[in-house]
Amino acid sequence: MPIKSRIRTVPHYPKQGIMFRDITTLLKDPIGLRVTIDDLARRYADIKIDKIAGIEARGFILGAPLAYVLGKGFIPIRKKGKLPAETIGHDYELEYGTDRIEIHTDAIEKGEKVLLVDDLIATGGTAEAACKLIEKMGGEIVECCFIIDLPDIGGRKRLEKHGHKVFALCEFEGD
Repeated sequence: MPIKSRIRTVPHYPKQGIMFRDITTLLKDPIGLRVTIDDLARRYADIKIDKIAGIEARGFILGAPLAYVLGKGFIPIRKKGKLPAETIGHDYELEYGTDRIEIHTDAIEKGEKVLLVDDLIATGGTAEAACKLIEKMGGEIVECCFIIDLPDIGGRKRLEKHGHKVFALCEFEGD
């Protein structure tokens, strides 16, 4: 069952000219969700991973069940001010302005192998910031894993330029 067929495209969202790739249709489908997690679990079953980090919020939806299936810990990477204990953060540039992501200071121990998970790679800005944050903590990025790659936007190349391996279950051409 190709998961791509279970992903809805919403034209002109959030603005004119954007083709939004909506994974909620994949997530609500019990077979689609199971196939997605099972495919990812098979890919990483024999790879040394200590923890799985998911980027807020859809990275949580995918990363937590994947961590459960693989028997690994899960690390939430959140927007500024959302975590209750002591955090470390990384600021990064957006199209208009800046943003910040954070993790708890005790989330990663030096040398731990971390798989980064999110739903989609577009420009790669948030994923790049997450990688830098994980590395700042002493973690080693095993791979950056996504459901969808939008190769025409360049996020994969951006991450690969920094030496990160990138994997996606499917691609959509265009924006």
